[in-house]
Amino acid sequence: MSQPRYTSLTASLPATVPFVGPETQERQSGRVFQARLGANENVFGPSPKAIAAMQSAMHDIWKYGDPENHDLRQALSEFHSVEPENIVVGEGIDGLLGYLVRLLIGPGDTVVTSDGAYPTFNFHVAGFGGTIHAIPYQDDHENLLGLIEAAHETGAKLIYFANPDNPMGSWHSGETITAALDRIPEGCVLILDEAYVELAPEGTAAIYDVEHPKVIRMRTFSKAYGMAGARVGYAMGAAELIKSFDKIRNHFGMNRASQAGALEAHKDQTWLSNTCDIIKLARDEIGRIAIQNGLTPLPSATNFVTVDCGQDSAFAKAILDDLAKQGVFIRMPFVSPQNRCIRISCGRPEDLALLKAALPKAIAQAKARTSRPLP
Repeated sequence: MSQPRYTSLTASLPATVPFVGPETQERQSGRVFQARLGANENVFGPSPKAIAAMQSAMHDIWKYGDPENHDLRQALSEFHSVEPENIVVGEGIDGLLGYLVRLLIGPGDTVVTSDGAYPTFNFHVAGFGGTIHAIPYQDDHENLLGLIEAAHETGAKLIYFANPDNPMGSWHSGETITAALDRIPEGCVLILDEAYVELAPEGTAAIYDVEHPKVIRMRTFSKAYGMAGARVGYAMGAAELIKSFDKIRNHFGMNRASQAGALEAHKDQTWLSNTCDIIKLARDEIGRIAIQNGLTPLPSATNFVTVDCGQDSAFAKAILDDLAKQGVFIRMPFVSPQNRCIRISCGRPEDLALLKAALPKAIAQAKARTSRPLP
């Protein structure tokens, strides 16, 4: 039987996805989650103006989207006081990471990341034959200076660094990041993933010249703006690097409805501000629920709270599994020592009420399961 002639690289890779979606878990279990608190989606949703714009755009959905993303880039350039040539729009940060890796990484090229950080970056690097060098977190924070040092040691072409961080919710001050930029090796680019920065304390975003040749920052409409399903992200960097995306990006990757929705969502900064306030209240409530159950919520600058369960990964996984059985979907970090924790996305009051009722039962079940003697 004839077979496709895969490249040797493709043939060596496993067929996998970085995350198992809640829909997959629902199909496998035959149960629908009643509280969807695991994917860091913004359950409070986008601005009604964005929804109206997307609905209106559906009348013209027979048209391709604008391949230049002109209107959205213009609005973003005015907001950030940079030129449109410093901005590229893409299919979420995930899509932009894929494009950037394709631009810069070939077989054998090295990248540096944190062990247990956002896995989609690693997924793209593996797909282009890159070599991943991962260093540990430092006190549940990504270690920026350690990443830069590792880049010097390995000759890395890319450094991945998220601020605020997923999965821990921790963050560094913008001043700390700005002070470290000139330490980056020549010919190396820092990916500054700011997916959650709108939700972070003032001063978290680094301030530097957008033409800095050693950094590209990425932002998204998936989190604070509540448009995860629309897949809209953007990157800001030196004009020469941004122009290079035109060599390899999918020019028709953005659909008209997503473009229209993102434009109106960005204009409605009042809705964004109110949503950030609501998310802070939800973070506080998750923290209270955790403390009531003898767990420790970690400080968070995101739309989730990472909770230290106080034991090992088996105990944390047991809590996660039992919550799923009770209809509450959450996730957890997957690398030690962060995998002592569970991660709970912010939800509506009714979602957190379900969590509050389910968590004591899950902890009790986890204690019983993990304390059983070995046969």
